[in-house]
Amino acid sequence: MEFLSLENWVTLALLILLQAVLGFDNLLYISLESKRAPAASQARVRMWGIGLAVVFRIGLLFLLMSVIRYFQDPLFALHTGVAKGEFNLHSLIVLFGGAFILYTASKEILHMMSLEEEEHEGAERRSMASIVFWIVAMNLVFSFDSILSAMALTDVFWVMATAILASGALMIWLADRVSAFLQKNRMYEVLGLFVLFVVGVMLLTEGGHLAHLEFFGNPITPMTKTTFYFVIAVLVVNDVVQSRYQRKLMKLRPRSGRAG
Repeated sequence: MEFLSLENWVTLALLILLQAVLGFDNLLYISLESKRAPAASQARVRMWGIGLAVVFRIGLLFLLMSVIRYFQDPLFALHTGVAKGEFNLHSLIVLFGGAFILYTASKEILHMMSLEEEEHEGAERRSMASIVFWIVAMNLVFSFDSILSAMALTDVFWVMATAILASGALMIWLADRVSAFLQKNRMYEVLGLFVLFVVGVMLLTEGGHLAHLEFFGNPITPMTKTTFYFVIAVLVVNDVVQSRYQRKLMKLRPRSGRAG
């Protein structure tokens, strides 16, 4: 019987692990985006956003299993003296997601640098429906890779749908904890935004690769997961070293003042 097959249960465990690993950047985006809602509504926004995203991801899974070829068929080609490429629906969705995340991360980093508190707070007063919409939309962009990876491992719908439901429940459980951690440790918000920036770059290179995009005859190569995690590790180590160095400087400052 298919449901009792050991192979299906092993595949399910692998898919849940895969969804958890690939969902890190998505979880970070959800935590940062939900901050735009009033404090009392942030947990509800995250729950609704992830819950609706899970429903749409299962719908997307069903759609991809049925009409995957339409996502891969070329829509239009670009041939200029500077660039050329052949775009399909998959590449356009990934490129849009990468550009939007890059824009969001850059805008938030600039807000932090300029310290325009009033403008920043005004930007946060967005409707809950708008915030939930972008959480769901970006979740679907992030889910393309994980769904295609799942389809490479199995063609059993209930296994993939169960993995999506399990990862959604895990994300709902973790989202509040990640948001609370960032709220208590505001210095890590900068690290989170730069991680999100790298995610945007990774999606843009992946979308460019899917579209066979070339600039001046040089093809776009996608950022590998190994490179992505290496860059993230460097950012984390740099943040830890810098914060410890700053604490040491603050401890030494009174001593140097007294010595003078």
